Amino acid sequence: MKSPHAISALALLLVIAPACAQQPAAAEPKASPAFDIPQSGVEFQTGDTWEQNGQTFRLYAVQSCIRQTYFTNPAGLKTDCCEASLNYLAAIIRDTKPRCTAIAQAGQPPVIYAVCAAHIGANTLDLGTVLISQGFALAALDANGKPIHFPYVIAEDDARSHRRGLWAAPDFPNPNKILADAARAARQPASAR
Repeated sequence: MKSPHAISALALLLVIAPACAQQPAAAEPKASPAFDIPQSGVEFQTGDTWEQNGQTFRLYAVQSCIRQTYFTNPAGLKTDCCEASLNYLAAIIRDTKPRCTAIAQAGQPPVIYAVCAAHIGANTLDLGTVLISQGFALAALDANGKPIHFPYVIAEDDARSHRRGLWAAPDFPNPNKILADAARAARQPASAR
C-alpha cells in the first residue's frame, strides 16, 4: 500500500466524500453522523464491516469477500478470502486513521452505513475507493444487480484489469457473483433446482 505506484493509482481516484445513491428502506442514523474509527477496541467482522462501542458499521456500497470462500495465494496455498479482505481493511484503518460520516441505518440490530475519508500523505481518499482500487473489495450491487455507487465500478474495473490484490488469484471467489447466483437460485421454484 505504501508503494509510490499504489499511491499514484489512488490519487487518480481522489474522492473526499462520494455522492451516494439512495439507500432504500434506511432510517436516519441514531449515532453522531461523523466519527473516527478508533485505533483499538474495534472488532472487524468482514472486509467491509466492523463493530466499535457495541455498534456495527459497514462501508456504504462496498462488498468484501464472503466468509468461507477461498482463493489460491501467490505461494500456491488456499487462503480464506474473507480473512484477506478483513486484514487489508484493518491495516488500512490502522495506517490511515479514517474519519467517517454515517449516511444511513438499516436492519435489526441496526447497522450504520458510512463513507470514510482515509488520509494518505497529503491526500484524502475515500476508504471504499482505496479498498476496491487495490483489489480487496468490490463495488456492491443492489438487489437488481446494479451498482449502488457507480464510481466504485470504475475503481473495480481498474483493479481487475491490473490484477491487483485478490484479482491476481486465478480462482478469486467473486462475492458479487456468489451473491447473484444464490439470489437466482432462491428465486427458482424448488422443482427447478
